[in-house]
Amino acid sequence: MKFYIDTANIEEIKKAARWGVIDGATTNPTLMAKEGRDFSTVVKEITAILDGQLSVEAMGPEAEKLIKEAREYAKMSKNIVIKIPMTQDGIQAVKTLSKEGIKTNVTLVFSPNQALLAAKAGATYVSPFIGRLDDIGHDGMQVIRDIMAIYKNYGFKTQVIVASIRNPMHVTEAAKAGADIATVPYNVLEKMFTHALTDKGLRMFSDDWAKVAKSSK
Repeated sequence: MKFYIDTANIEEIKKAARWGVIDGATTNPTLMAKEGRDFSTVVKEITAILDGQLSVEAMGPEAEKLIKEAREYAKMSKNIVIKIPMTQDGIQAVKTLSKEGIKTNVTLVFSPNQALLAAKAGATYVSPFIGRLDDIGHDGMQVIRDIMAIYKNYGFKTQVIVASIRNPMHVTEAAKAGADIATVPYNVLEKMFTHALTDKGLRMFSDDWAKVAKSSK
């Protein structure tokens, strides 16, 4: 499984990149707006830090506008992937862009049928939002399992990016389902490192080593 960091914050990306486990990044208009900075500048900074894919969102909303934006963004870096909304115009745009070799990530996906349509159109990636499904009482991870089964049945090459991740267990369940990628907020990535028993063990080892050091004097 690949890990993407879901943020547009440069400091978070720099810190995560130092861990050596980050394969790419995803952004959206909300994350970009939180930074209050020039879009092109942020994109250039992220691609300079990470060597993996970076998803940036085209807004359109009409197919023609989505295609135009996608072509412009794709010129910014070889690692740019264009996020396209799961709409009729969006899928139409994906079909055109896939023929041109422009990588796409169909976003705001909430059902296996939507993921099936995205794959049929030639999407490079599809992003099901599991946290938002859980928020309204649905089983987000079951949607991931269903999508993975459908893609396996028909040999679709579209990769699944599990998005809207709320906690480390979402990452675990996504990995168990065989998802290709998890795009994870910085705070969730931090939590994945921790366990109460690890902390307890470190304290014990530190205390015992201090005793060894004292007795060696």
